[in-house]
Amino acid sequence: MLGTIANITAVAVGGLLGVIIGRKLRERYVDILFQAIGLVTMGIGVSMVLESKNLIVAVVSMVLGSLVGEALNLERGLEKSADALKRMLPFKSERFNDGFIAATILYCVGSMAVLGSIEDGLGMFPKLLYTKSIMDGVSSVALAAAMGVGVLFSIIPVALYQGILTLFASGISSVMSDAMIAEMTSVGGLMLIGISLNLLKIRHVSVTNMLPTIVIAPLLAYIFL
Repeated sequence: MLGTIANITAVAVGGLLGVIIGRKLRERYVDILFQAIGLVTMGIGVSMVLESKNLIVAVVSMVLGSLVGEALNLERGLEKSADALKRMLPFKSERFNDGFIAATILYCVGSMAVLGSIEDGLGMFPKLLYTKSIMDGVSSVALAAAMGVGVLFSIIPVALYQGILTLFASGISSVMSDAMIAEMTSVGGLMLIGISLNLLKIRHVSVTNMLPTIVIAPLLAYIFL
């Protein structure tokens, strides 16, 4: 679990630094920071999408996953969880939900979270999660500066997600093929592009309702690839 501990520590430290910096920034600087983060997030998303071995799997996964998530109304459920956390704070944070949801998805999707957790769980040196920790720590500074303290609380789902993967690493590694991880990463990239559209205020995308795609994509890859 050392890799996950390092990861959440980096996010917490970076997020705290970002919150301190953000409080001293004027609104126009926060706006340009939002735009910069949005563009960077879109770039990361595009690079992840290109890892797909078969884009048809990604398309079908997105359609099915979005329909399932919409039926379950996952976005509302996550917003309620974020609201509950926000009520526990001794101060107000207008962008708490945005920061919490964006950071959670950004830090949890992608091959590094999966492969790094498996590597850690199998007792290997967690170089992937250590590398991810540096990347997440740096990005959390910018995210928290723009969106506030909600980014800090993303360490809760990150710890749960990567912790579960680490605990069941041996079973997961025997099932997850390279193709399955590639397709999961690809649909994760599409969701990051959705987040970037939200950050850039181009269009609201219900990214949370697309989360079942992360499960459906590797299943389809297992069956057809």
